[in-house]
Amino acid sequence: MKVIIQKDYDRMCQWAADHIIEAINSHKEERPFVLGLPTGSSPIGVYRKLVEANKAGKVTFKNVVTFNMDEYLGLPHEHDQSYWYFMHDNLFNHIDIPAENINILNGMTDDPEGECARYEEKIASYGGIDLFMGGSGVDGHIAFNEPYTSLNSRTGIRDLTEDTRIVNSRFFGNDPEKVPAQALSVGVGTVCDSREVLILINGHNKARALAHCVEGGVSSKWTISALQLHNNAVIACDEAACGELKVDTYRYFKDVYSREIL
Repeated sequence: MKVIIQKDYDRMCQWAADHIIEAINSHKEERPFVLGLPTGSSPIGVYRKLVEANKAGKVTFKNVVTFNMDEYLGLPHEHDQSYWYFMHDNLFNHIDIPAENINILNGMTDDPEGECARYEEKIASYGGIDLFMGGSGVDGHIAFNEPYTSLNSRTGIRDLTEDTRIVNSRFFGNDPEKVPAQALSVGVGTVCDSREVLILINGHNKARALAHCVEGGVSSKWTISALQLHNNAVIACDEAACGELKVDTYRYFKDVYSREIL
């Protein structure tokens, strides 16, 4: 596992965007580059920088296929809190990716289990995901894989905890009851099958999650800890998220992976 510590959120986002751009541009195979993407507040800065790079001609998404992590169950595309809406508003509407290359779970499906199985099959049809970017909840969950979700889990229906609905209620008029109680989500195993996993962790409120991810034992209580078993896992974080790390851990990663953004 690599932990890339940047001074602040903006530099963390720049590092992550540059890393994704480098991965896309160095992809020499004829098949598309397959990119996994998250929603939430953490990746917004990354998306902004990817849009800027695309408009400046530094990267093209014409040969990129994307798979999003999750979607609320029961929200239509046009709902301003659906993840379909979020992704188009923050990224897809502003870059040169073909519409047919965008894959997002259908939250309005009449067959949720079938939808999840088809999603896994479609990922496999492209040969798997090259790079999966994600974020972390304050309790260390990735995608909607709440604490105690199996670390071998695949795409499926997830019941959201009260804590998650309270945290996400800021997007629903601060009313947790308006937050859907279920979502469709890729599994921990789905994410970890990717050839590379890049997780964004920023802010003081994510400090415990980062510490458990890096220094704790592998446990389904902190689903992010599964990254310890991945051969090519990268954590991009800001200084604020490092508050719970041991001093020696912090110094080690600053020494070994001190790639600064100028």
